[in-house]
Amino acid sequence: MGKEKIILTGDRPTGRLHIGHYVGSLKRRVDLQNAGDYSKMFIFIADSQALTDNIDNPEKVRQNVIEVALDYLACGIDPTKATIFIQSQIPELCELSFYYMDLVSVSRLQRNPTVKSEIQMRNFEASIPVGFFTYPISQAADITAFRATTVPVGEDQEPMLEQAREIVRRFNYIYGDTLVEPEILLPDNAACLRLPGTDGKAKMSKSLGNCIYLSEEPEEIQKKIMSMYTDPGHLRVQDPGKIEGNTVFTYLDAFCLPEHFERYLPDYPNLAELKAHYQRGGLGDVKVKRFLNAIMQETLEPIRNRRKEFSKDIPAVYEMLQKGCEVARAAAAETLADVKKAMKINYFDDKELIEEQVKRFSQE
Repeated sequence: MGKEKIILTGDRPTGRLHIGHYVGSLKRRVDLQNAGDYSKMFIFIADSQALTDNIDNPEKVRQNVIEVALDYLACGIDPTKATIFIQSQIPELCELSFYYMDLVSVSRLQRNPTVKSEIQMRNFEASIPVGFFTYPISQAADITAFRATTVPVGEDQEPMLEQAREIVRRFNYIYGDTLVEPEILLPDNAACLRLPGTDGKAKMSKSLGNCIYLSEEPEEIQKKIMSMYTDPGHLRVQDPGKIEGNTVFTYLDAFCLPEHFERYLPDYPNLAELKAHYQRGGLGDVKVKRFLNAIMQETLEPIRNRRKEFSKDIPAVYEMLQKGCEVARAAAAETLADVKKAMKINYFDDKELIEEQVKRFSQE
């Protein structure tokens, strides 16, 4: 079994990445990349997975691969420290998924809470594509192919990772110690576990149109923040307001730093005092939203500017992705070879098998 500490993580290319991705995973990835605690980091653009519910619109997926790559680079993912690759370019993942399918029952997939909620959200019901239904299996292939010890995800993905762990345990039980069992790494900021949409909906989603994108222009960011959902009962400035379920304060929990008050709202020493004032009344939504807007503009401006610089040389971005795919495929091929050996289907590499057959047939 591998002793290296290895991270695997990725995103579906169904659109540009938004601030939910940033607080939920991207910022953490950059920190982990730069900390030096992990010997390898693999970050993939999950185009194969995106096709499971976009099979009739491959152009959407194809166009967004470069969008996600640009967002990665803009946020600080360094190709010299992390391997960025495209899922579909690693055919070994398909073969691993095929073998893992024999280790999982249909009823077990049906019980997966993440799969159930995704089916409901997309209104698949009985017409769910098999590829989408078996996503937990392909995710297990993604993780195990690179011997990942750590998978940083949001809490909504815990059932998926647990299913991957089950597959690893069952494979190792049947075929011997071959696969590495991954551990989950949740966001360390509670507000980042799941950032709500600007409309107050539980999930920020491109399909719901309630996102603030990392590449958003300043005017659009301000427009979305100033129209953001707050406390519907907070009608007048003097009215007491609620913090719980108030999207503006959830975003402040995720993005606000102590130094932001000195720069943009010196009337308050910290976020706790701002919240207290809002709760007792006398603080209007507009003032809080303006504070949040200042923070978001400061946070997103350097990301947006770096993205524009990288977008000036698109061929170089594709070259980076191609090199990443070459590295990733070599790593996945090693794992696949070990899996096939454990399953005793490495016929042409098994010299002992050939010798056995020579002896068996020579005695007939």
